[in-house]
Amino acid sequence: MAAALASSPLVHLSTSRLRLPRPRASSSSAPGCSIGVCLGWRLKVGWRALRRCDRLRCFSTDGDGVEEGEKRGEEEASATAAPAPDPAPAETQNPGVSSEPPLLSFSVDNIDTVKLLELLGPEKVDPVDVMAIKEKLFGYTTFWLTKEEPFGDLGEGVLFIGNLRGKREEIFAKLQRQLRELAGEKYNLFMVEEPNSEGDDPRGGPRVSFGLLRKEVSEPGPTTLWQYVISLSLFLLTMFSCVELGIASKISSLPPEIVSYFTDPNSTGPPPDMQLLLPFVESALPVAYGVLAIQLFHEIGHFLAAFPKNVKLGIPFFIPNFTLGTFGAITQFKSILPDRKTMFDISMAGPVAGAALSFSMFFVGLLLSSNPVGASDLVEVPSQLFQGSLLLGLISRATLGYRAMHAATVSIHPLVIAGWCGLTTTAFNMLPVGCLDGGRALQGAFGKDALFGFGLTTYSLLGLGVLGGPLSLPWGLYVLICQRTPEKPCLNDVSDIGGWRRTALIASVFLVVLTLIPLWDELAEELGVGLVTSF
Repeated sequence: MAAALASSPLVHLSTSRLRLPRPRASSSSAPGCSIGVCLGWRLKVGWRALRRCDRLRCFSTDGDGVEEGEKRGEEEASATAAPAPDPAPAETQNPGVSSEPPLLSFSVDNIDTVKLLELLGPEKVDPVDVMAIKEKLFGYTTFWLTKEEPFGDLGEGVLFIGNLRGKREEIFAKLQRQLRELAGEKYNLFMVEEPNSEGDDPRGGPRVSFGLLRKEVSEPGPTTLWQYVISLSLFLLTMFSCVELGIASKISSLPPEIVSYFTDPNSTGPPPDMQLLLPFVESALPVAYGVLAIQLFHEIGHFLAAFPKNVKLGIPFFIPNFTLGTFGAITQFKSILPDRKTMFDISMAGPVAGAALSFSMFFVGLLLSSNPVGASDLVEVPSQLFQGSLLLGLISRATLGYRAMHAATVSIHPLVIAGWCGLTTTAFNMLPVGCLDGGRALQGAFGKDALFGFGLTTYSLLGLGVLGGPLSLPWGLYVLICQRTPEKPCLNDVSDIGGWRRTALIASVFLVVLTLIPLWDELAEELGVGLVTSF
């Protein structure tokens, strides 16, 4: 452990003895600073250490740090009270000796690494407050406490396990009110399912326990300036990728050398002049505007659902993608959710809004594609595009007809492309995995344990290419890197959300699967969706 600490970028220690300036004497410093490590200093080992300077004490592995520190403190106090001697003349001082204040030295052997790591970790619950909570909150009329366990990601909180003595919602509201009266806004109280419970509560539902965490540990941090900069940069990149998607939709009219350079893997020679694409930028804007409008509408749905519930959301981080224009956006919760029903409603609001606008564009675009009056606005796309989705391919086949679909290219309105991309992106975000919208909704409806099982199934289907076709691999990597962690528990992480919400989620997941499953060759040839040359 000492070797690992010595290589840490926060505290650079070596086997040789280090020399640090002696801290100035101050009436506000903590007593007991010794030859070990005086944590009352402004030792910059981490930002968490500065927040707890008033609570810090010295520690040493030899066990003599406190006594030596007290003796040193008494000596410094007596030295402060005695008159200071006159400084020696400069000419009488020994040459080569520095006039700076003396330095303290210590080695790795004098450091209690366990206590130092505790200092750098999250702030724990005060034991004095725990005793007061046990005495004044819990009892035979509310919650009969039987034992305690660590709570939180790093055990920084306390989990109270016992027997509930009433309706869980009423008891929880009463305990929250009493906790605010006792400790103010210092802590957050969570009602969670009892871990490793042997059975359900006699009153119905799962057995519950209560977790206690400090607010600064359990609540999300504020949005920083760098996050705003990153969000703006990603949005600009997403605008560029949407314009690129609009240009790619004009593939039948693009210069042949550019199409060959980007589509032929055996293409050799210098890259073509990209200025040849400038005349196509203006005609690509309708598709770009459509894709961006869908994603903005998606985010507005989240914010409209969060506002009446007093839930704060962070700024969206749009993820550019050159195949669909965008992979959607990452939007974090900036406040603790009160219950699982709130988590479900906010998570589902965005996909419902985005899917509604996407399907409107898609269906209107199909109607305009079959109308010969607007033939000048149509673009030709490969018919294999419609084989990428079972549900959307069948809708397109029913609307455009066999003759239009059973060809090498299909003339469609730009709204079809925007709607298709929007529906595909919405379906990907509704997959029940991690902290995607679908993962959050599933966690709110069935709990975190169910999300773990559905997540493994989703990863397997993406890895096998069953969902999403050629987009399954990049989307799976995106989820693993950015969205794999489940959402944090709600304050009330036990109460049921109702049957109709679960039914709506199941129906949504079913539509998601139909949207992301590609049309296999035999069915595509039988329905006349594109030209299939081999089986």
